[in-house]
Amino acid sequence: MLVLFGDGAEGPDLLLIERAAWLRNHPGQPAFPGGAIDESDGGPVRAALREAAEETGLDPAGVEVLGVLPQLYISRTGFLVTPVLGWWHSPVPVAPGDPAEIAAVVRVPVADLANPANRITITGPSGLLGPAFRVAGLLVWGFTALLVDRLLALGGWEQPWDRSRVQTLPDGQLPAARPADVG
Repeated sequence: MLVLFGDGAEGPDLLLIERAAWLRNHPGQPAFPGGAIDESDGGPVRAALREAAEETGLDPAGVEVLGVLPQLYISRTGFLVTPVLGWWHSPVPVAPGDPAEIAAVVRVPVADLANPANRITITGPSGLLGPAFRVAGLLVWGFTALLVDRLLALGGWEQPWDRSRVQTLPDGQLPAARPADVG
């Protein structure tokens, strides 16, 4: 997956996608561009750039890869993901590459993500609490929000926010149960 920062109209921004509502995994959820590593990719960097180009139309030549973060495990799906951190030195207009897979592509200003008015604590499907963001018409929650929350803190952008503002994840955002979860 590509965690791509760029210099937007309102300062630094972060590229996010909204997954199509009918997908099996993470339907309708905001996420970072990315997907499975193909054998021809040779690793997570080329896979992240290829997937981001397919999903958003970005030009991989305009991205400087800053580093690869440690592989992370998403317990709900069983996926291992490798965040590839990048700087978009030559941005191009972006849009959903395949509307059957991607509903929207947005560049969210870091200032909007850091703004305490846009931050809430969400109760997820398992009952666990986690950070969430209401930005660009999206509710960013789950793994994506956890990673954004940590990046804001590590980047020095985090502002104090009211963690006691707790909301339940809306029904339309709930992931479908996996076969192993049914029974």
